[in-house]
Amino acid sequence: MARPVWAGNLSFGLVSLPVGLYTATDSHTIHFHQLQRGTSDRIRNRRVNERTGKEVDLSDIVKGYDAGGEYVLVEPDELDEIAPGRSQALEIAGFVDLEEVEPIFFDKTYYLGPRGKGYEKVYSLLEQALAKTGKAGIATFVMRQHEYLVAVKAEDGLLTLHTLHWADEIRSPKDQIDGLPGKTKGTAKEVQMAEQLIEALAMKWDPEQFHDTFQEKVAALIEAKKAGETVEKAEPVAEPTGAVDLMEALRASVERARSPKPTGGKATTSTSGKAAAKKPTAKKRVRSTPKEDLSGLSKADLYKKAAAADVPGRSHMTRDDLVKALSSA
Repeated sequence: MARPVWAGNLSFGLVSLPVGLYTATDSHTIHFHQLQRGTSDRIRNRRVNERTGKEVDLSDIVKGYDAGGEYVLVEPDELDEIAPGRSQALEIAGFVDLEEVEPIFFDKTYYLGPRGKGYEKVYSLLEQALAKTGKAGIATFVMRQHEYLVAVKAEDGLLTLHTLHWADEIRSPKDQIDGLPGKTKGTAKEVQMAEQLIEALAMKWDPEQFHDTFQEKVAALIEAKKAGETVEKAEPVAEPTGAVDLMEALRASVERARSPKPTGGKATTSTSGKAAAKKPTAKKRVRSTPKEDLSGLSKADLYKKAAAADVPGRSHMTRDDLVKALSSA
């Protein structure tokens, strides 16, 4: 079982519940080491005194605030001492409707779990009440020498905690973006056509339908370079739609969205028409175990199998293409 990243007491009114905070998300980013070009020598970052050039041990490092001309030094323990109680307290100030909290305020999600025996009923009571009322508890607490504004909500039978941005951290779009449309509006026909396009492309939210295709392509690039092969470059970015071509682009988009979808498999997204003419389409039978379940394999593993089976065009295939090609044997 994972260890909580924070532990303390969640309180609302006079009710107090010991809880643990657990990380709810993970990253599947492929990480690279830094090497000097032309060698296999690692490049490492070190804590170095800029005056002496000597490396400094972490225990000898303190925080310094630049007060203009001099630094105000702060020891790590001093930051803990100014909020000893708040570091273990998560006190709900009040409850708000979830719809009132704009999405821009949400930052990171954590799971909240009861800590210790005998508190399951209190935990379940708060979860059920939040689920029925559609509200979230707003609180502040201190974790790792930072104070957080958070929302506690019910989600699929458990409590979740979402860190929120402070109001003064939200940037004004007018200060950040040049050339906002202002009073420029589309015509009634253009708006109607845009609405038709949105309706034609409407779908149910299913996060399982989406996956990180860029990371798959990075994995394929690594495998291709290991095998001494090259990979196909991505398609160029589409040209911006000008005001003159807007109506025609909308009409063509609606027609394409309403056209019958091809059956017999998911559409792929990485191969252009020109590239498709150059590359084989992997219809050749490959050597694979007929009853082997390929659905749980990563793209890197699928690529290795495709390389062993000499699947043509494998270096530019998506994960679904690889599964289909290996399953056709």
